[in-house]
Amino acid sequence: MTLDFESDPNPGKPKILFIGLAYSTHTHSWIDLLSQSELNVRLFATPGGWMPPVDWMVRTYLPQLTSQLSEGLEPAVRKTLFPVPKKGNFLRWHPIYFGLRVMRRILKILRMPFELSIAYSPRNKMGLLQSDADVPSAWLANVIKDWKPDIIQTLGIYDEQGGLFYYQCRKKNHLEKYGKWVVQLRGGSDLALRKHDPAFSSQIRDILTDCDSIITDNLANVDYIKGLGIPNAKIANIVPVPGTGGIDVDHFISLWNQPPSKRERIILWPKAYESYWSKALPVFEALKVCWEDIQPCEIYMLATNPEVTTWFWDLPAQIREHCHLFDRIERARVFELLIKARVMLAPSLIDGFPNSLYEAMACGVFPIVSPLDSITPVVREETNVLFARNLYPEEIANALIRAMKDDALVDTVATNNRKLVEQIANRQTIREKVVQYYMTLVENQKNPSGI
Repeated sequence: MTLDFESDPNPGKPKILFIGLAYSTHTHSWIDLLSQSELNVRLFATPGGWMPPVDWMVRTYLPQLTSQLSEGLEPAVRKTLFPVPKKGNFLRWHPIYFGLRVMRRILKILRMPFELSIAYSPRNKMGLLQSDADVPSAWLANVIKDWKPDIIQTLGIYDEQGGLFYYQCRKKNHLEKYGKWVVQLRGGSDLALRKHDPAFSSQIRDILTDCDSIITDNLANVDYIKGLGIPNAKIANIVPVPGTGGIDVDHFISLWNQPPSKRERIILWPKAYESYWSKALPVFEALKVCWEDIQPCEIYMLATNPEVTTWFWDLPAQIREHCHLFDRIERARVFELLIKARVMLAPSLIDGFPNSLYEAMACGVFPIVSPLDSITPVVREETNVLFARNLYPEEIANALIRAMKDDALVDTVATNNRKLVEQIANRQTIREKVVQYYMTLVENQKNPSGI
């Protein structure tokens, strides 16, 4: 049987259109919760960024310039809205198009997102490329009107994610009557800073007021939402829920049979970057302070960016030679490190409830995190974690010394965390609740207040 993009695998069953970053592992993990359900699922990729993995078999609309279909991607699960010229088509060698292809290749080599709001316009009779920022929005409106999803879920609000993009499209194209709108907030990044900024706060209020249901991973966001006067009924009954949909706890626990005190002296630092959300330089200063107390050890620094790699060379040689830097790394490799590591170091300035913390707990790694209001209601110091504020090198250094020296503490915490992560992040349990949540939302289509 030949698959067809427009033929739903479960005819007559509810339809969910997700809108968000197509390359995000958070996007994939959440949508994959529904892979065994009878729901019909599609993703509209937000403009900008990389394409989804070729082997991710979820029907996805692509509003970006891409050559993936010509590289063997199954057209039954990808629909390129940007017309891709065929070989031999003069447009392929038109200077504008040729220049864009060259630019895309260069950015791919540099591992930078290729962000274009350039589209083929039917108004241009020559078929040439022209800039039109409204084209992806118009494509989204047409998809919604044609497919008529029962639920439209935006994955995040800002930072190239789906919420603001859909909100503006919804207003411009009068899409309010199409489906229930679910806003899934991204940890702390959507709200933590912007909720205080007048340039964003009213926009956030409008989005949360217009939508039908809200999903978030932490109670700090819930308190803020309630403070806006948003009805409690809009907060989904599955909240708080991990943004990835949880993890396979039993699988991760089965991968390790040694408590952290018996493992290699590895410190895994998954957020070794400079950004709004976390700072790496205080960690470098902490390493200088505590090195003599924590060595011998090996430090794996993940997701590094150019600013961090430049400052890395300022570290003393005796520290650098025990560090391993990675900018991008396969998820499988991350989990290999997690089950070998003794400590997971993840201080941050802004976060929801970090997925890296769920994973560390399931893998028996001792977590060091910051005492953020999205984290402290769930875990306790010395019972589940050690706390260290991101901008305080002495606190980070003291936490590292304790974690690398106190065998009894790290082993007790590993035992405690196995029980906790089973309660709050078991993917199988969450899967059942999420599917039921969607089915109930569809059943209550006539209820304007949502769930």
